Amino acid sequence: MHFGTAFIKLGLKGKRIALIGENRYEWGLSYLAIVCGTGVVVPLDKSLPENEIKSLIERSGAEAICYSQKYDEILDRLKKEGVGKLKHLISMDLEEHQDGIYSIKQLVERGKKLISEGDRSFLDAEINPEEMSIMLFTSGTTAASKAVALSHKNICTNIVDIASVLDVNKDDTMLSFLPMHHVFECTTGFLYPLYRGTTVAFCEGIRHIAQNLKDYKVSAMVSVPVLFENMYKKLLKGVEKQGKLEKLEKGRKISNMLRKMHIDARRKIFKEIHEVLGGNIRLFINGAAALDREVERGYNELGFRIAQGYGLTETSPVIAAATDDHYREGSVGQIFPSLEVRIANPNEEGIGEIQVKGPSVMLGYCDNEEANKKAFLDGYFRTGDLGYIDEDGYLFIAGREKNVIVLKNGKNIYPEELENLVNRIEGVEESMAYGKPESDGDSKICMKVVYNPEIMQEMYKLQAEDEIYNLIHDKIKEVNKTMPAYKYIREIMITTEPLIKTTTAKIKRHEELAKIL
Repeated sequence: MHFGTAFIKLGLKGKRIALIGENRYEWGLSYLAIVCGTGVVVPLDKSLPENEIKSLIERSGAEAICYSQKYDEILDRLKKEGVGKLKHLISMDLEEHQDGIYSIKQLVERGKKLISEGDRSFLDAEINPEEMSIMLFTSGTTAASKAVALSHKNICTNIVDIASVLDVNKDDTMLSFLPMHHVFECTTGFLYPLYRGTTVAFCEGIRHIAQNLKDYKVSAMVSVPVLFENMYKKLLKGVEKQGKLEKLEKGRKISNMLRKMHIDARRKIFKEIHEVLGGNIRLFINGAAALDREVERGYNELGFRIAQGYGLTETSPVIAAATDDHYREGSVGQIFPSLEVRIANPNEEGIGEIQVKGPSVMLGYCDNEEANKKAFLDGYFRTGDLGYIDEDGYLFIAGREKNVIVLKNGKNIYPEELENLVNRIEGVEESMAYGKPESDGDSKICMKVVYNPEIMQEMYKLQAEDEIYNLIHDKIKEVNKTMPAYKYIREIMITTEPLIKTTTAKIKRHEELAKIL
């Protein structure tokens, strides 16, 4: 209330305010002060390089930004450059206003004083639940990313739907690990716990997860497959080191037999394993990508309830989730009560595009009518994901409709975006990005590059293939520096042979990939 009142006093009523930083109290404070009566919040990915932060500030029309000290130099430069409409810098870390930069602490104090003097501009602010109050950028960068418009109705409907299947309450503590700018963490790991009166504890970093689980007595956690799978592998390695694998397998058999008799003794039988994860964990919530079925089964057999969910930024985000009562291995659960889902153009196996309609579906993409026309069909949002619904209403995800490479950490890589950057390198004729399967089930981002030998000779005086390889490799390293680390191209192959294409000059990706792999 205090911070929101100060925002309005700064002239930010109805304006767009960007937000960037680590998961922390001030991030949550800023988010709520913006959306609960001030204006539109624009959460930005904390892993973005400077050029992308600049682009998104411009595109969003943000007039202020709340940020942590990590971004001090970047934002100081951008303000001096006069980027977009940016007027106000608001620091999460300054104790007091300094050199034209506002301190959140001092703004909170200012708002407190204003309210005591009778200022009710924020307290009495009327919120239109149908209007955009959150602008979220999809993970494509700069011009390629779309600005998703979400409303209070979108988010609140999703929170109520989540509450109908996931039971956390005032006695629970949830560990916040995924970046809060991501709608999955923001809705499921921040706003939903607040709605239920649940404590949110901020993780101090991936190396500290095990300790944080113990210290904060964490009982629930939202994350992505790569983390849950690594944790599971470490648990099993720990058991193996202690020479207790045989004991574990015996425990599984006894536990599974008892469960058939409706006796659940998992937490008791596997007490030592539960202690490794702090002793209080009862719920893991997995999203962003499918969890390995063996890992999903393993957690459940050990007495850790793991709920699979599915959704997108455009759906605020959750569309379906599994529960104890409604659970099927490999499925992301049943469709949420407020939503309608249909499978468009199903094939002989019943697999088609997942399309969704309902109150948690976005208002649309900001200032992008062309994208909106493509995104909706008969009022249904086209997810671009393929899946099927079984006879009992369980949703299964089969894969991606387009060429998106989905990493295990839930990040999406758009090949065309990377190709456009690589194709700008002098001497490169064309390129194709692809995900190379790794032994751990993840994908390594690779690039096949077609170069022009004449230009290589003319521009760089190079003829030997190994020298040309080194040059292109170095140029791609420079391209990597303009992107978040998860998008880095980590392996290349070079050739003078043109890529296989259709008559309309589109790359036949499946044929090329078969050839490469």
